[in-house]
Amino acid sequence: MRLTHRIFGAALAAWPLAGASPVMAAGGAHVIDDAAVETSGVCHLENWATRYGPDHGLLNLSPACTPAAWPNMEIGAGLQHSWSGRAEDTTLGPTLKLALRPVEAGLGLGVVGGGSWSLRSGRLEAASVIVPMTLKLNDRIRVNFDAGWSYSRAGVERSALFYGGQIEIGLLHDLTLMAEAFQRGDSRAGGQVGLRWNPGGGRFDLDLLAGRRVDNESSRAVTLGLTIRH
Repeated sequence: MRLTHRIFGAALAAWPLAGASPVMAAGGAHVIDDAAVETSGVCHLENWATRYGPDHGLLNLSPACTPAAWPNMEIGAGLQHSWSGRAEDTTLGPTLKLALRPVEAGLGLGVVGGGSWSLRSGRLEAASVIVPMTLKLNDRIRVNFDAGWSYSRAGVERSALFYGGQIEIGLLHDLTLMAEAFQRGDSRAGGQVGLRWNPGGGRFDLDLLAGRRVDNESSRAVTLGLTIRH
């Protein structure tokens, strides 16, 4: 989200992909989330791999659905496997996201919460409650802001404030530039920039990201992600 935690600095791994316009949506391997939930009646699977260096990395699988009966609620989970040298761990946990105000209203508001447990030790490794806000400037540009609380067993600060922002710029009808910055507690700020390709505006998103995350000793991270909606 980072590895035996499910949060990348505080944001949970299972960040959902927002609905109406797949290209213009946060989520996936990004740390900053937006305020929208997945389209009612639609499910998605977020997959990504992050490398911090030759001996550090993680693999992530995060399914989520928005039931037709609860169009403002997205129910998801996150499964992550991480390694650092010879140390490895796998974590699993749920996430819930509630859309309080639609992005289409101009300023979207939501709340996301969840946690993850180590399958090796059975202990709670990470948890968070985050409030995402999305401001739609025009049809091509959106700005997302996140703020909330996060817990990480592996962190120097087990309990800390998380906050950050992201800008999404539609370059083409199926290509979006996304840049974000974030901080957890007193740690150094992290950030990353990348491109999201949504071929033909269809069911698939491909993300390529590079930057620095606040969850790992290595300052550089490269991420490749794929999201599939059904």
